[in-house]
Amino acid sequence: MEQFPRFASIKMELNSGLGRLILSRPERGNALSPIMVQELSQGLAALISAGALGVAFMGEGRHFCTGFDLSDVDECSDGDLLLRFIEIEEFLQSVYEAKLTTIAVGKGRVVGAGADLFAACDRRIAIEGSTFSFPGAGFGLVLGTARLQSRVGRDNARRIVTLGEVLSAEDAQSIRLTTDVEKEESVEGIVTGIVDRLQLLGGTTLAAVNCATSSSNKDTQLASLVRSAALPGLRDRILSYKARVTAKQKT
Repeated sequence: MEQFPRFASIKMELNSGLGRLILSRPERGNALSPIMVQELSQGLAALISAGALGVAFMGEGRHFCTGFDLSDVDECSDGDLLLRFIEIEEFLQSVYEAKLTTIAVGKGRVVGAGADLFAACDRRIAIEGSTFSFPGAGFGLVLGTARLQSRVGRDNARRIVTLGEVLSAEDAQSIRLTTDVEKEESVEGIVTGIVDRLQLLGGTTLAAVNCATSSSNKDTQLASLVRSAALPGLRDRILSYKARVTAKQKT
């Protein structure tokens, strides 16, 4: 197994063509901090350069990813937050456009930017009992909605985002947000089996197939994000959203 340097908030592995990027902040529900987003971007680029045929995104602990890390939002300006969201969007689009096979393993809560990362991947495996939600519209942010539409269709995407629906793994599979719903003990065999089959193609053919089937709308995605995030009062909208969520959890 090829060894990579230990990052602060993720773990990275490469073995027999299968790369893994493991979100490693379980005490924070693997929420995406700015450092984690940067490390995920660097890790993905490193695995591609090292010749990985597939990359699996996984999470340590109970949850895959519970969205943005908003713990320091009261210390941020609107401009700080806008930059943070642009960096997340750029990373998500690099996953969506990758010339290798991307795999997400969703477990526990898969929320917000974590759900966007899940939706950006080619193979989307949900562990039984996991749930999925896209609450960004609750604080006026449009992030990843076009990618979600490419997976589940326009009507489903609009309903999920505008109504703030929380989907079970089975509901997510019924609209093709997930490609598989599996027991946790079955996931390792599925992930390694995918890459075993990719070995038969080789990296050059795989990249050509992915390029031929690409339907990138990068500029549209980024423009939608920036327009929504650039509206005055982004920080205050997020703080208001956090307050509503906290109040709801107490009832």
